[in-house]
Amino acid sequence: MVWDITQLEQLLSNNDNYAVSQEDGCLCVTNSDGVEAYVAVSGQQIIVESLLFAKEQVADASALNEEILKTHQVFPLTTVGLTTIDGDDYYMAFGALSAQSKEESIVIEVDTLFQNVEGFLEAYQDHLTH
Repeated sequence: MVWDITQLEQLLSNNDNYAVSQEDGCLCVTNSDGVEAYVAVSGQQIIVESLLFAKEQVADASALNEEILKTHQVFPLTTVGLTTIDGDDYYMAFGALSAQSKEESIVIEVDTLFQNVEGFLEAYQDHLTH
């Protein structure tokens, strides 16, 4: 089975720790701590992502980027990248898995992303100005 957004919404809505809503062809999933992640189906993969912080909040982007490259592998299933929204750059955490993944794998991916967002924010907070 290849997952679509409606099926993913049904699956993730079964988790009592999530609030799930559909927005512009993707899902916004909010955990019990208020952290938001977005889930979308893109071709043959499911993408799960969450914004970490704006690039403008970073004191020295080169130093942060080097630290990310040296440390992000200790966070399972999730990596860090940059994305642009309305002309502003943001650091984001994201993971991807096959659109044919098992239910359990999808839930693990979303749970892990939420855990890793907390870890990334803690690990990289010294690079933020505010």
